[in-house]
Amino acid sequence: MVSTRGTFIESKENNSFSAEEIWRAVLGLLQIQTTRTTFETWLKPTEGIFFQNGQLTVAVPTAWFVEWLERRMYQSIEKALTKVLGTATTVQFQVKSGSKIGGSPVPSLTPTEPTQNVNITISSPPMKFNPRYIFNSFVVGTSNRLAVSASQAVVESPGNMYNPLFIYSGVGLGKTHLLHSIGQASSDVGLTSLYVSSEQFTNEYIISIRNGTSEKFRNKYRSVEVLLIDDIQFLSGKEQTQEGFFHTFNDLHNSGQQIVIASDRPPRSLALLQDRLRSRFEWGLMADIQPPDLETRMAILASKAESLELSIEDSIIEFIAKRVQKNVRELEGSLNRVVAYSDLMNIPVTIDLAISVLQDLANDAARHSVNPDKIIEQVGKYYGIDTGEILGRRRTKNIALSRQIVMYLLSYELEMSPTQIGRILGGRDHATVIHGSGKINAEINEDHQLRQDVLTIKESLFT
Repeated sequence: MVSTRGTFIESKENNSFSAEEIWRAVLGLLQIQTTRTTFETWLKPTEGIFFQNGQLTVAVPTAWFVEWLERRMYQSIEKALTKVLGTATTVQFQVKSGSKIGGSPVPSLTPTEPTQNVNITISSPPMKFNPRYIFNSFVVGTSNRLAVSASQAVVESPGNMYNPLFIYSGVGLGKTHLLHSIGQASSDVGLTSLYVSSEQFTNEYIISIRNGTSEKFRNKYRSVEVLLIDDIQFLSGKEQTQEGFFHTFNDLHNSGQQIVIASDRPPRSLALLQDRLRSRFEWGLMADIQPPDLETRMAILASKAESLELSIEDSIIEFIAKRVQKNVRELEGSLNRVVAYSDLMNIPVTIDLAISVLQDLANDAARHSVNPDKIIEQVGKYYGIDTGEILGRRRTKNIALSRQIVMYLLSYELEMSPTQIGRILGGRDHATVIHGSGKINAEINEDHQLRQDVLTIKESLFT
């Protein structure tokens, strides 16, 4: 097995890797740590172009990228870069030669040119539809079938079937993919479509007020036939922006134009959103996306491997699918990380490599803070059971289930041995632990509610 602990690259000297290879490895880490929108918008269009004397130069499309990445991502990027190379390394952003801002070519920045002297407009250009985010590339399973069917229906009959369509789910489960799919399919049939994040909507609304260009703002958003708003939860608490969106929503809805909204929670859970907005979001159809089951996760990985023109054994696909259950972004990011290791170390993708790479991922700092006591406490809290009962001998259905989930989490998250787990849980036999954790591991892919319960508990542990 290849050792990957501590550093991302160990098979040859750091300086023998190209800037492109190093940056690709960094992106493999950042894809797991950031939202899909952030990764696709701000990180994917970049490339490593020069590495020397502990400094990596990264090319970006525009000066706006330089400002945004330095303000929002610099520490995360340097941390990932240090993890990749195993030594403190700095990063410098440089605008690609011939890149454009607002349609006009801009000169390249030299690595030493200070970004604060660049004249940057606060509002970013409208986000383009990602050509990879189409309906045909979206793997459909029982967890997302309603959301996919509804998304296709609004393309076939915009403004009539479900208006608004409100899609909600946890992070990394495909909301943004569906929004881009709707936008792209709508554009293909001649409809005017606009996709924006709520952050972009907020920035443009504030700038329109500041610069006296409210009429231009209204024309932009109220002249489209399909408006797609991502991460609407970020409007919570922003009263002035909510007012602007309320009138935009009403104008579009009254004129029969289609509105599609994505959020990380249903409207009723958006506590800091105006009641009148929440009620309007519930006018149409609310479709949730649940975490994918094992078969769907395997299908997603197989589809990803096919798109990368990779031949990966089914056993490796199954291992990654069982290892990563939280969301699709983390699932794909884990596959990308295994492939990046394979490329960088020039070795084939094997089950041993996957185990080693994902073992390293499992031991990241967030997991170091988790201990058996915390797992027992969070499981008991979730089910309303005293921790003493989990450690005790009572075997009511609820207590037995909680105890088996603790066994499962101690085994699969902390990778403790059955003997160690048995000792923690009041001196239970290792065979009892094997049975209990194995029972949860088998049922979690069949029982939707159990899977959701375990994922919620894991969220409380690792966030």
